[in-house]
Amino acid sequence: MVNAKPKDLALHVLEKLKHSKLSLPIPPMVILEELFETLFFASMRTEESDLIKVTVTLIDPENPDPRPPREVVAERWSVIRFDQHMEFTIKNLVKLSKASDPSTTSLAVYYNQEGGLYIWGMIDQAIHYQSFLNYESESGSEQPGLFQVLVNDIGTLDVLFDYELLARLKQNVLIPRYLDVFTIGPVSKILKANAGHLKEELKGFLKSEYPEEDFADWESFADGLWIQTLSRLLLRVQNYHHGGGILITNNEEDIDIKYKIYYDRLKLAVSKYAKESINNYLAEWLIEDHLASGKRSITKDWYLEQSRSLFSREQIADEIKGCISFLASHTCVDGVLLFDADMISKGFGAVLKAKKSPRKIYISPTATATPKSLVPTDPLHFGTRHRSMISYCWNYPGSLGLVISQDGDIRAFHRIEDKLIMWENIKTQQFLKSRKLKKNK
Repeated sequence: MVNAKPKDLALHVLEKLKHSKLSLPIPPMVILEELFETLFFASMRTEESDLIKVTVTLIDPENPDPRPPREVVAERWSVIRFDQHMEFTIKNLVKLSKASDPSTTSLAVYYNQEGGLYIWGMIDQAIHYQSFLNYESESGSEQPGLFQVLVNDIGTLDVLFDYELLARLKQNVLIPRYLDVFTIGPVSKILKANAGHLKEELKGFLKSEYPEEDFADWESFADGLWIQTLSRLLLRVQNYHHGGGILITNNEEDIDIKYKIYYDRLKLAVSKYAKESINNYLAEWLIEDHLASGKRSITKDWYLEQSRSLFSREQIADEIKGCISFLASHTCVDGVLLFDADMISKGFGAVLKAKKSPRKIYISPTATATPKSLVPTDPLHFGTRHRSMISYCWNYPGSLGLVISQDGDIRAFHRIEDKLIMWENIKTQQFLKSRKLKKNK
């Protein structure tokens, strides 16, 4: 939705909340509109020359934790109350933003009977939420309150319900959903095909170490791990706010690589991580099955293998994180970061020299790029970085181009038969559908 305002975001969120299964009260439209308007205009302010970045959680101070779990994990959130409530104003948000890094903290906000919003505390342990969204942890912690609103750029609001992105207002554009192109559709098929070497390695590993295991049970795990790795790389590039391009192709024609390298450590680390994940899962399963059968003890070897594989997997996870950071930094140099299909970096600062460009490209509003949904547009409407990627992917079918704008937008390019397809508003974070929200009838 173009020419959108905070009021449009409020209407969209209200409609979503009306279909929730929560017993919590749903705030009226006037409260949502004031909440989003205040945050929207606060995002345009600066404090000590820094843009405002803050997260707020709509949570009732009279009943902040209505259904606590039986077993509370150590890293679960808690609310730290202020001795006095503060009015929910742009001025107070700007001041508090310096003490509430959105990667670790959220401001607790609610409204009174007169319809006035106020800030009444701060919520800690938000770092675990962000880590899960960015694929840096395998489990997500329970989220407090009704929903969260993240402000991380000028005029940009993200509204999250549990781990589901309800909507994003980006200046004057309302984005109700992001395309999951890495899970379904043509882009997903390319990435799953590129994970072929990983799947072949796992087939051989299972045949050698666990011949009773069926590879079909692990294929989706391998695909997911490969896609997750690329998503993490894109998220890291977004955080630089520099913009950049990533090209995945086995063809190096019409590419002038300024800084040539051969970096296969990420590929090797992902393979090691997958194998140790299998080792750890099967060791844990063996122990649990043994104890469930009524046995009261396990052999030392089983315990040692379970502990060894877990420790090794955690070490390799750190290695992968380092590889991703290393590669993402290369996009800060003008030019393209070049990968082959196996995710081996061939260099960076690459210039794409293909000249022939299609007369039209086609924007796909769906991940599957169904022909009836495609919207034709002129490639000249885009900047130099986008046009060079369009020309290359048009001239060399099979290539997958990804362009990250300075404002964080990601677009994917791939040729399908006689059409160059572009996908935008691509999902990179680990957003999950909430079971507390019903589908609209």
